[in-house]
Amino acid sequence: MTTPRFPSAAARTAVAAALAEDASENDITTAWSVPEDLAATAEVLTRQSGVAAGLPVVAEVFAQVDPEVEVEAAVADGARVADGDVLMRLFGPARSLITGERTALNFLQRMSGIATLTDRYVQAVAGTGTGILDTRKTAPGLRALDKYAVTAGGGRNHRIDLAAMVLLKENHIAAAGGVAAAIEAVRRGMARTGRTVEVDVEVQTVAEAAEALDTGARWVMLDNMPLADIEQVVRIRAGRADASPALLEASGTVRLDSVRAVAETGVDLVSVGALTHSAPALDLTMLLTAGPVPCPR
Repeated sequence: MTTPRFPSAAARTAVAAALAEDASENDITTAWSVPEDLAATAEVLTRQSGVAAGLPVVAEVFAQVDPEVEVEAAVADGARVADGDVLMRLFGPARSLITGERTALNFLQRMSGIATLTDRYVQAVAGTGTGILDTRKTAPGLRALDKYAVTAGGGRNHRIDLAAMVLLKENHIAAAGGVAAAIEAVRRGMARTGRTVEVDVEVQTVAEAAEALDTGARWVMLDNMPLADIEQVVRIRAGRADASPALLEASGTVRLDSVRAVAETGVDLVSVGALTHSAPALDLTMLLTAGPVPCPR
């Protein structure tokens, strides 16, 4: 759950796919309406307050559209911005700036929206000591960028993919024959393969949580539990010396107006799928000024 570095390789792949989808090499509107030799400058501006994320993706977009375009960030990822703030300035051929505009804004608006919503959840639980986690409910092909945006907003990443750690969910537990049986099966699998990874166990009742703690589970996800039940599990953990290192994670339809109450039960973590599957895009625009314009060197 450490803050990742910007996922450059994932960005290159995602940008290439997005530009191909947009047929950027055959932008007939721009080719037929904008003079070929026109240089320009452009600014990316906010139209609402929020948290910036994804500025390096914009640089990658224009690197692929036209290496002659120069990109200058005015803020860093994770910065809080207000309506009307300049996020970036771009210099280069006007055709290239216009062709790459929508792809760049699509990434930047999505990632900034995720960072902004994450920041709101983080601020909502401030002072409780509870961390905000994302989930795998990300856009296909954009997971690394979505999860990076979560960290720009102050959240933490849960597992990046199915191989990163074990997360025993209700279907795994049902297939294995119960909470204890599923945990023991995973331990045998780790011993057999020589791999050691974190194990998170999803439970839905106080009894299942107690069973998980009885087996020595060190990470228990309390899924869709009422607050009173979550508080009871926190008390159970507190009363067991052997269970005190266990992390308790609350999950399941946690909303911005309810996350504080969940955090105040004493859980260590709250996972929120909405951070990546329902974050509204931050409203941004790119405005062009025709040249000739000198580019900084």
